[in-house]
Amino acid sequence: MFDDLKPHLVELRKRLGISAGSLIVMFFVMFYFHEPILNWMVEPLNVALIEVGKKSVHAADGMITTSQVGGAFFVALKVSFFAAIVASLPIILAQIWLFVAPGLYANEKKMIIPFIVGGTVMFLIGVLFAYYIVTPFGFDFLITFGSFKFTPLINIEDYVGFFTKIMFGFGLAFELPIFAYFLALLGMIDDRMMKDFFKYAVIIIFVVAALLTPPDILTQLLMAGPLIILYGLSIFIVRMVNPAPPLEEEDDEDEDEDEEVADAIEKKSD
Repeated sequence: MFDDLKPHLVELRKRLGISAGSLIVMFFVMFYFHEPILNWMVEPLNVALIEVGKKSVHAADGMITTSQVGGAFFVALKVSFFAAIVASLPIILAQIWLFVAPGLYANEKKMIIPFIVGGTVMFLIGVLFAYYIVTPFGFDFLITFGSFKFTPLINIEDYVGFFTKIMFGFGLAFELPIFAYFLALLGMIDDRMMKDFFKYAVIIIFVVAALLTPPDILTQLLMAGPLIILYGLSIFIVRMVNPAPPLEEEDDEDEDEDEEVADAIEKKSD
């Protein structure tokens, strides 16, 4: 059994090595640009602090701080790692496809470019949606709440971790149609399976939204709503790629099987 798995493990190690190598290279590249990237990441927070300052006299003293001696350096590492993952995403997606490509048909293997482009674009759309739509509402609510009593001193290490979690959460969530297409292409799911799972998917979506977003209803809905829409889009995509057989045909097949079993029983009794 191990001999059968060994070639796959070797291939997996190769793909993981290439992915890790690209991530390391992009990390050093992004570390050189970490300051403008950090400025981009902190912009929603600065806007929220300014808005809070207009509403409360205490918030005028609000600022971004660090509680560690090497806080600025560790923040630079986190920012560079986040940017490196995003920049390496096309290579990582390519390695995922190349790992499963031996099990695909020749015409399916040609879909590598749409998979890479589609996966990268959808991830970026999710990140931009979170950045321009979700975070302004979430940060404004969280910082404004209680600002009339407390001065907001935001720890930059906590903020960067919080920010990257939201960005990755939305980026991965927007990959749903791409992975649904991929699974349908492999014949692992069809549209009927996704329709039957819809009621459970809604519950899972709201649980994930509650875990990945700030603890307010509006922000959670801003994540759950697009996810439900994306799930519906995924059903349509799966129907185009691997539609479930009509129920009538399945019933006919079941009846034929029952008739064959009955005929066999009669022949044995004769």
